[in-house]
Amino acid sequence: MELLQSMQVFAKLAELGSFTKVAESMQTGRPHITRTIQGLEASLGVRLFQRTTRTVKLTAEGEQFYERVKVILATIADTTAMFHRDGSTLRGRLRIDIPTAFAQRSFMASLRGFNQAFPEIELALGVTDRTVDLVAEGIDCALRIGELPDSSLVAREIGTALMVTCASPDYLQANGAPETLADLAGHSCVRFLSGKNNRPWLWHFSVAGEDQPYMPQGGITVNESNAYVECGLAGFGLFQAPGITVGKLLDSGQLVEVLRAFRPQPRPVSVLYPSRTHLAPQVDAFVRWLQVHFPALHPHWFLPR
Repeated sequence: MELLQSMQVFAKLAELGSFTKVAESMQTGRPHITRTIQGLEASLGVRLFQRTTRTVKLTAEGEQFYERVKVILATIADTTAMFHRDGSTLRGRLRIDIPTAFAQRSFMASLRGFNQAFPEIELALGVTDRTVDLVAEGIDCALRIGELPDSSLVAREIGTALMVTCASPDYLQANGAPETLADLAGHSCVRFLSGKNNRPWLWHFSVAGEDQPYMPQGGITVNESNAYVECGLAGFGLFQAPGITVGKLLDSGQLVEVLRAFRPQPRPVSVLYPSRTHLAPQVDAFVRWLQVHFPALHPHWFLPR
């Protein structure tokens, strides 16, 4: 058991590259992590990490050991997970990150249902629109809307989200409503920055069944979902957003959908996690839960996969 625990600490340090981050992730002290690695190296008779004041990197021997350890830990996780499918003994900490668009009562109610089904799992919920580094930040899984950049992460599509283009009544009264995509050139647009490079988010439209991307032009750019919608409500211009974030505002008349004939194809909603071969049982349980319950969060705006 002591060797298994040492391998778990070793694998986490190989992934995070920081004794401090490993200590925070495993909720223990940094001295304990240091002693564990030193003891493992002493028992193996090799140096597993090169340490400097700023970096912790695997040695050649460490890389070879890490490849074997990943297989061992994945096998153990798969073996023990078979006893945890009903949630009776499934426990551990589960850190989830969701976009601001999902931070609504329907999602929280569903998450409460997961909590009731798996009461021994401690939930930690982060809400952000920025690109997160799951490994470096110790996040177990994240939900994201739209196409995903190529990465080493595993992405599993769990549904799709309907998107709408809209504006405030005051803006449309002053500037008119666009009737074709060509009309967009004469309108201001609220732009949303996303990704590590803070690039403006592309809009999408459906033309004769084909996807047509559009780079919005405008006088204001934001990087947070609530501010994005508020700018649209304030009359800065047209904007495109997931229906779940603007549905009530459309129903109340505070926003008006435009270019309905060109409403984009639903965008994929995916759950991301670092590794397929080293998936903790609590993460596996949450992913399975999402696949079943996600489309029911808002049947009008979310569609099953």
